[in-house]
Amino acid sequence: MTLTRRRFLAISAVAASLPGALSAAPAPRRWVGQALGARASIRLDHPDAEAVTARCLAEIGRLEDILSLYHAASALSRLNRTGRLDAPPFELLDCLSIAGSVHRASGGLFDVTVQPLWALWAEAAVQGRRPAPGERDAALSRTGWDRVSLSSEAVTLQPGMALTLNGIGQGYVADRVAALLQAEGMTDILIDTGEMRALGGRPWPVRIPHGGEVPLSARALATSAPRGTCFDAPGRDGHILDPRTGGPAVSPWAEISISAPSAALADALSTAACLTRDRAELTALLARFPAARLEGARLAA
Repeated sequence: MTLTRRRFLAISAVAASLPGALSAAPAPRRWVGQALGARASIRLDHPDAEAVTARCLAEIGRLEDILSLYHAASALSRLNRTGRLDAPPFELLDCLSIAGSVHRASGGLFDVTVQPLWALWAEAAVQGRRPAPGERDAALSRTGWDRVSLSSEAVTLQPGMALTLNGIGQGYVADRVAALLQAEGMTDILIDTGEMRALGGRPWPVRIPHGGEVPLSARALATSAPRGTCFDAPGRDGHILDPRTGGPAVSPWAEISISAPSAALADALSTAACLTRDRAELTALLARFPAARLEGARLAA
């Protein structure tokens, strides 16, 4: 399993119109290969498309080496192994700061410290069972955002803790790649890392899984589904865990799509939204984030 939940990455971008800049430009270049551990496609309309594509791929790889839970040498993996990371990379601090802000504003619904619980449920599923109550309580005791210390000098965790960025990391990568392309002179950009990020004035028609289309312009869109991935074969135990109970989300929602100014925020909010129990609680959550919008929600059958 890799940083991204969706097994595809797509980037499309168009260069700014400068006098004479594109008159001799070649046709849009399309690269197909692997990035973020997924099948990837990058389509750039730019005179230096090949070099820009290479810089995009290098940036994606650099970010995964910081944020991935599944790369043994990543900054996040080293933090989880030792409980302390000195001189943490800016991107890890930035992503964790966003996660902390959403945690506080969501009343704790979004919590990147649930990794001990996730590991417990995954291990129990391999053994064909659910965690025993005592196991769940023990893992739950090793969670809690208030037990994470965050500064430019070091990130420290209490013993037994571990973090996961799977509910925010792919959105954060989309934001960073969008910023890189914008700095390269791109004006219309659509990035799909499992979460969507659009820059520029062009409205990109983005379909949401539960029907309908969102004209995405200068915003990001994320969709989460409590049972989009499950620990068990019957599909009872979804991958989004409730930090209050230590178990899979007991949610009325099949899917929720949220847009926001950044993909990291949209990603985190769509995850938190899956833990709301009804429309009123979902509305109250989004009211704490005035720049966010509910783009669609489908109730479970």
